[in-house]
Amino acid sequence: MIAIDNVLLSDEIVEEHFVCDLTKCKGGCCVDGDCGAPLTKEETKILARIYPKIKSSLVPDYIAEIEKQGTHTTDNQYGYVTPTVNGGICVYGYTDETGTVKCGIEKAWKDGKTDFRKPISCHLFPIRIISHDGYEAVNYEPRPTLCKPACKLGKQLKVPVYVFLKDAIIRKYGDEFYDALDAVARKVKGQK
Repeated sequence: MIAIDNVLLSDEIVEEHFVCDLTKCKGGCCVDGDCGAPLTKEETKILARIYPKIKSSLVPDYIAEIEKQGTHTTDNQYGYVTPTVNGGICVYGYTDETGTVKCGIEKAWKDGKTDFRKPISCHLFPIRIISHDGYEAVNYEPRPTLCKPACKLGKQLKVPVYVFLKDAIIRKYGDEFYDALDAVARKVKGQK
């Protein structure tokens, strides 16, 4: 376990390897799951605010679901989540010409329509965060079958999970946190 400030990270975040292989998984993390992507309370407000700006980047049938369900919904286990279409694909997803599911929010961000990239839970995947009494538990939780190609590619390229997720980790915790995590990882590697 790695402790930085009030954040406890599983050792796998520096020990395991991961690089998304969209050619193999086809963005299945936007489709597979018990509910939509977990959201913070602040992200629910952001989604409501930016929805008119990103609407043109979304699939018409999924827009109808947003109009029906709202820009977010709730789940008994995860709290605030993105809505899904019939318990499957996230309403903010779209399928590109290669059959890969991608994020319409991120597309709108890339197109300069919004400054919000996508929910932090999506950006950090396959890391999951659970908050407990003043601290956060940060765990590496790839999906066994879906993420198998990403684990294989990460090992092949020798890219640790935390390096692959550098931008997302910095977005969530800041540069100093990432630098501290990198220093711990380098120390761990030097000991093995």
